[in-house]
Amino acid sequence: MEKILPKNPRRLVELSIIVASFRNAAMLELCLKSIGEEARRLKKKKIRNEIIIVDSQADEKTRDIAKKFILNGNSACYYPFRKNVGFAKLINQGIKLSHGKFLLFLNADIIIIKDAFRKMMEYLKDNPQVGILGPRLLNFDGSPQPSAFHFYTPSIILYRRTPLGKTPWGRKKLQEFVIDLSQSQKPVSIDGWLMGSVLMLRRDNLEKVGPMDERYFMYFEDVDWCRRFKEAGYEIIYFPQAELFHYHGKQSATRHFWEAILNPMTLIHIKSALKYFWKFRKK
Repeated sequence: MEKILPKNPRRLVELSIIVASFRNAAMLELCLKSIGEEARRLKKKKIRNEIIIVDSQADEKTRDIAKKFILNGNSACYYPFRKNVGFAKLINQGIKLSHGKFLLFLNADIIIIKDAFRKMMEYLKDNPQVGILGPRLLNFDGSPQPSAFHFYTPSIILYRRTPLGKTPWGRKKLQEFVIDLSQSQKPVSIDGWLMGSVLMLRRDNLEKVGPMDERYFMYFEDVDWCRRFKEAGYEIIYFPQAELFHYHGKQSATRHFWEAILNPMTLIHIKSALKYFWKFRKK
């Protein structure tokens, strides 16, 4: 499938906006519309930016939406994959194509709220010790979504994927797994990880820690990244001053035990968990 790349790539870019798309043309269209509006606001404030759309298992619908977005005058490029290559590979391809001093990664199920990108970038400019910055995510009714969590333990996987999670003890442990920042109005440094739906990084810090680990096909790549930044001495910051809408569909969630065991997305989640625990087994 045809790639759409800039004829003359610009090197003097302050912010690279990397959109990870997977088989949801309708959400991609809404996402790009909101990004285009935000990109124009940034340009008015003399903040040069670029938009990079990386598309897993691309089809004609998503390609046509990206092409239309570019033909409408947006400074963007489009890089499709015919197969489902997983989230980490999408993000890493976006990094390879990017030129910005700051890099923003987001899923195509995100809708931008005015000035969120600028607020995040200004905070990172002033705080070079921050490794990963994540905004407040909102449901479409305006309620906050949990997006900050403690690092996984094997027992958490057990509680999430078996009937043990329905016991009083299991429910208590799952509640403790979430870092409740729904009432926070100031940046918070967390000892844990942020959901990878929207993350912003400084390129100079990224170059020291490295890109996402592509051994995770899906799930745990954001957990792994946050942990590596923490171990390198950087802070993971929840930043509620910036807010974005997120359509959060839990593909691995199911109602019944045997249904969960047989669900392919659940199996991928468990496989990624095993890779994660093995990788950090001595730490």
